[in-house]
Amino acid sequence: MQESWTPSLEVSSVSGRCRLDLGGYAYGEGETLQEAGGALVARVLTLALCFRSGLSASTEAPRPDPRWLDFVHEMGEIAAAGGDIRKRIFGCEAR
Repeated sequence: MQESWTPSLEVSSVSGRCRLDLGGYAYGEGETLQEAGGALVARVLTLALCFRSGLSASTEAPRPDPRWLDFVHEMGEIAAAGGDIRKRIFGCEAR
C-alpha cells in the first residue's frame, strides 16, 4: 500500500504576522500560530469543497503536482465523512 503524501509545511513571519505555507499551494496567516493554522485549514477546506463541487483550475495555468490534487481530494473525503483535516495537515491531534 502506498503511503499518503503530505505537502511540506513551512512557518515564517510576513510583516510581523505568522504565515504557514503548505507546499506552496495554500497558506494561512494570523497574529498567532494558531490563527495562521486556522486560516490554513479554512483555505484547504475551501479548495477541497470547490474541487468536490466540480470547479476546476484554469487550463492556462501550470498543472499542479498530481500529489497535491490527490491530497486536496483526500481532504474533501475526510471533511465529507465528518472528519477533521487538521490531523492530516499538521500530523498531530488537534487540541
